[in-house]
Amino acid sequence: MQNAYKRETAMTSIFKRPVDLLFIAFFSISIVYGFLFSLPEGLGVPVSADSPWPPLRALHGWAIAEEPAHLNPPPNLIAACLFDGLFQAPMLVFIVMGLIRQRSWVRPLGLIYAGAGTTNMFFYFTQTFLGDHPPPNFIYYMVFNLPWAIAPLALGLRVITARDLVP
Repeated sequence: MQNAYKRETAMTSIFKRPVDLLFIAFFSISIVYGFLFSLPEGLGVPVSADSPWPPLRALHGWAIAEEPAHLNPPPNLIAACLFDGLFQAPMLVFIVMGLIRQRSWVRPLGLIYAGAGTTNMFFYFTQTFLGDHPPPNFIYYMVFNLPWAIAPLALGLRVITARDLVP
């Protein structure tokens, strides 16, 4: 019986797990974005053409065209940015490590992230669509933002149904 369990939970190379590779690639982008863009914006660095932080200078064009709320962020957008930089990005570092190593501890962490990340995107979308500046191009906006609402749910499904995670 124990041998069957070991066979079932044997480590599989990350390169033979395309879904996990996709999660790792996407979450790596999320980590970088959280630390370089969201956290500084949440801490009060302006998104402007003359921002002291180069990544937020680069974001200025997008903000003008698609998300003007970032030019003068309301409190719940600031909260979403702080959540992204202080909670979500660090958590994703551990989730990526857990997925690579197929560790069972990634399950509760992934489920917490699934709930928190989905909730964060709910509030983010609420601000975007019901706030003073809805995006002028709905489809374009959704292509660049919907993955951050889907990925937490997909990860939750991945970890709750996983049989390959080992202690």
